[in-house]
Amino acid sequence: MTADSPPPAPRRRRWLPLAGIAAIAGLGAVAFAWSAGWIGSSQRLTAAEFTNTIEATGARHPGFRRAHSKGICVTGSFQGTAEGAALSKARVFSQTAVPVLGRMSIGGGDPHGAEAAARVRSMALQLRSDDGQEWRMAMNSFPFFGVPSAAAFLEQTRAQIPDPATGKPDPAKLAAFLAKYPQARRFQAWAKSAPWSNSWANTAYNGIHSFRFTNAAGETRLVRWSMRPQAPFVEMDQAQRAQAPLDYLADELSRRLAAGPVRWDMQVSLPEAGDAIDDPSQPWPDSRRQITVGTLTLQQWQPQAGGACRDLNFDPLILPTGVAGSDDPILAARSAVYAQSFDRREREIASGTATEATGQGVTR
Repeated sequence: MTADSPPPAPRRRRWLPLAGIAAIAGLGAVAFAWSAGWIGSSQRLTAAEFTNTIEATGARHPGFRRAHSKGICVTGSFQGTAEGAALSKARVFSQTAVPVLGRMSIGGGDPHGAEAAARVRSMALQLRSDDGQEWRMAMNSFPFFGVPSAAAFLEQTRAQIPDPATGKPDPAKLAAFLAKYPQARRFQAWAKSAPWSNSWANTAYNGIHSFRFTNAAGETRLVRWSMRPQAPFVEMDQAQRAQAPLDYLADELSRRLAAGPVRWDMQVSLPEAGDAIDDPSQPWPDSRRQITVGTLTLQQWQPQAGGACRDLNFDPLILPTGVAGSDDPILAARSAVYAQSFDRREREIASGTATEATGQGVTR
């Protein structure tokens, strides 16, 4: 389906199945986060606390994701390689043309944000293989995470809550946070110096976390993966970003897809001794061995208000046999917070208070 396709029929009386889906996803994520030591006592964080803090950083937008609120749905396929099948017994590496449902988005909680001005761009995918298993991925354009722990990320989010007196975050709190965490300063340096691409299609997206691949022989290897664009990189300078339309990335991708599919190669990196496994703020050197395990092809797009990706939780711990999460506590935290956000926005949609998110209200 493309942007020119007729909108789907209004979604009526969907709250019962959606509530059930949200409950299942929430229970699974909470169970994992409990076992990872992320929640479960008064001294630990909770997904609700984290989500409340994210919501406090900006205006409320019912029915939208709490982070990466603005995006579009995309569809296509994934074709694995023999090298991928040698690393993991996940069916996606041996099946021909695995169907893909995904979402391209920008960072931030504003569903009306200027796309070309967003420093962080994201790709989320659902691969559904013919054995009934799913693999969901949540990737970003930054090469490493900005903080070393979930607690540090909560500190950062709290520092970004606007001061009621000024309507802006307190500079002193932000400065104190940066002084405390060298990882955050390194991320800030990346954000200031790395060139901006002019398209979702020529941007690289990184999983940043470590995962375990297990092959048919029972051999397990740690990996980190990225989606590397086949489209050539073209830089977008500050003046071009400032002049770009509000929906620049969506419009640009629409034109590209009208001319033909866009593709990324999925590459995994293999660590060496001393590389951080459970800390995504520590990148692996570029010199690590890289293996191409598949190719992602996107062919069509659709506005998220009526698209199939709108009601999908891209939980990075929904994994097929042959792929497993590491002991990274931030990975566990993301899973739990995604479930909390999903539950809240689906309840808002079911209650009828999210007309804009569903395409039934007036949009800008």
